Amino acid sequence: MMKRKLFSAFVFGCMMIAVALVGCKKSDGAAGGKQVINLWSFTDEVPKMLDKYKELHPGFAEKYDVKTTIIATTDGAYQPALDAALSGGGNGAPDIYTAESAFVLKYSQGDASPYAAAYASLGIDVDTALAEADIAQYTVDIGSRGGELVALGFQATGGAFIYRRSIAKAVWGTDDPAVIKAKVGPGWDTFFAAAADLKAKGYGIVSGDGDIWHAVENSSDKGWLVNGSLYIDPKREAFLDLSKRLKDNGYHNDTEDWQDAWFADMKGAGAKQVFGFFGPAWLINYVMAGNSGGTKPGEGTYGDWAVCEPPVGFFWGGTWLFANKDSKVKEAVADIIKWITLDYSETGLQYYWANGTLNGPGGSKDTVGSGTVMKNSDGTLPFLGGQNMFDAFVPAGQFANGKNLTPYDEAINLAWRGQVREYSNGNKSRAQALADFKQMVADNLDIR
Repeated sequence: MMKRKLFSAFVFGCMMIAVALVGCKKSDGAAGGKQVINLWSFTDEVPKMLDKYKELHPGFAEKYDVKTTIIATTDGAYQPALDAALSGGGNGAPDIYTAESAFVLKYSQGDASPYAAAYASLGIDVDTALAEADIAQYTVDIGSRGGELVALGFQATGGAFIYRRSIAKAVWGTDDPAVIKAKVGPGWDTFFAAAADLKAKGYGIVSGDGDIWHAVENSSDKGWLVNGSLYIDPKREAFLDLSKRLKDNGYHNDTEDWQDAWFADMKGAGAKQVFGFFGPAWLINYVMAGNSGGTKPGEGTYGDWAVCEPPVGFFWGGTWLFANKDSKVKEAVADIIKWITLDYSETGLQYYWANGTLNGPGGSKDTVGSGTVMKNSDGTLPFLGGQNMFDAFVPAGQFANGKNLTPYDEAINLAWRGQVREYSNGNKSRAQALADFKQMVADNLDIR
């Protein structure tokens, strides 16, 4: 899952390694004659998946003992601890480890990528598996090193526009996703025309400028780093103007994402009612639903939402799964990775995940990496008024671009967002905001 991004990559540094390792569970080898598989993650999602895997494969538990280490990304603790464990090797080194989108390139293509095993080296027929499971290209691109696949996600994070049905009807007389997608896009000019329509009726189109940032960021052609130098893609630079346009015209409630006012807008409790949010299915399931003011249709804004194609294709977040090239249990690791990331059968992780049945009926349905699974699953959600979310999210994954990430995105994005707000709030000129941003990146990351 996507966490609030921090400047931790360079603020805490090596100091955190010792702190993080205090809570790590280390294995000294086989337990009770079993071989040990060390799993490292920053949430309990993948460890819980392994519980289901063991249930489906009873022979696995007879041969292997899974030792789990979970270190939250809060305060930058996870990466230094993982790096120390990978470089240290030995019995305590991870056999399987995870990375989220904010720092995944460090492990798939950056400084830590040499530790990752190519999926093909694990005995996985990569090309056939990717084609049969219909894995979105953006997640493959992110998880590839020099043309070799070294990581895949289980969760699809292609983004859609998530909007209030009642507001759509009040402004345009319909809440039909096919109509609304043509009202808000394609392109930002169409989006701002919709913002004007909404303002005329007393509504904001989004909660804050952060709501469009991920769509801007991940629709850019290039990332922050080109040939070793800082590069500001024209589409990302345009965020300065888009943010100020939202602010100057009163098209939003001027909230900051992950703050109380942002959550309040999800249940219609802000200064003015807000039409929509940009995000993947996880934003619906794990953020919006819990902040909608209800638990069933008719309560708060629960059930008053729908999804449609956004003005630009993008993705936001995701967790990628890696295997250690030095693992001594590669056969078991390969089976686990295939079951989580590439198995499109009804007994694969992704089918359970998509249909909300991993822990029994009634769980949260989610978008998954396999388009094949989603096409064969029921994505209807009461939160979305009974809409099948897969109708919007399957193509969303195809529109996303996975070639504009860098290993420094977590830190650079924070600096960029801060300077954009300084400009849109009128505290700095456009030129000064750009200059200060470049200086922050140079000072903190030695990138110019």
